[in-house]
Amino acid sequence: MMLKGNKFQDERGIITYNNTYDASLVKRIYTIENASTDFIRGWQGHKIEQRWFACMSGKFRIGVIKIDDFDTPSPTLEPLYFELNTDQLDFLHIPAGNITSVQSLEENSKLLILSDYFLGEIDDEYRFPLEYFKNN
Repeated sequence: MMLKGNKFQDERGIITYNNTYDASLVKRIYTIENASTDFIRGWQGHKIEQRWFACMSGKFRIGVIKIDDFDTPSPTLEPLYFELNTDQLDFLHIPAGNITSVQSLEENSKLLILSDYFLGEIDDEYRFPLEYFKNN
């Protein structure tokens, strides 16, 4: 899921880059800035749409759950957790069929999200309360 980026630094400054990420599927771009580090945004995701997350500033903890049944998911599904920060331009690929939770680990953190569908192009948004999954 993690597409590792990198960083180059010399006397001119710093370049962060990701030469392995293919952006040809992207149709929509948006950002998330949580109100505080105590707030966790989630669980939300898509059966069809896929997304890519990259940290623009600060640090984030992203939870990812592969859903077994979008109508009645098993409450014992276990999330995988990833950290994104600004050290290098890593992209976290969220394939179709997954939901996510997003928590800022530092104040003023900003997350970039890329999607392969336009807003309203398909009816494919699923939300579950944070406490629904027992293993988070």
